[in-house]
Amino acid sequence: MDKKTTGWVSYLTWIGWVIAYATGDKEGAKFHLNQSLLVNIGYSIGFVVSLIPIIGWIIGSLWNVFCFICWLLGLIAAINEEEKEIPFFGQIKILK
Repeated sequence: MDKKTTGWVSYLTWIGWVIAYATGDKEGAKFHLNQSLLVNIGYSIGFVVSLIPIIGWIIGSLWNVFCFICWLLGLIAAINEEEKEIPFFGQIKILK
């Protein structure tokens, strides 16, 4: 896959991220692979928090709405081939 395709496929859940990482242009799309990994981790944290009754449902729901907005911003940036960091935790670099 080329850089653009690898970038937007990486935002399609964990499965898309694994496919993009395994078969795509890792060096060209490293930025979007990292950003989508952060979004996927954020969604996973939101899922775990939402398992807590009452307060977890509220906090988990708000967190997942925030993660959805980050996902949408990242996906649009990947489609447009721009390197815009997602809000709040986009500066974290997991992939070197």
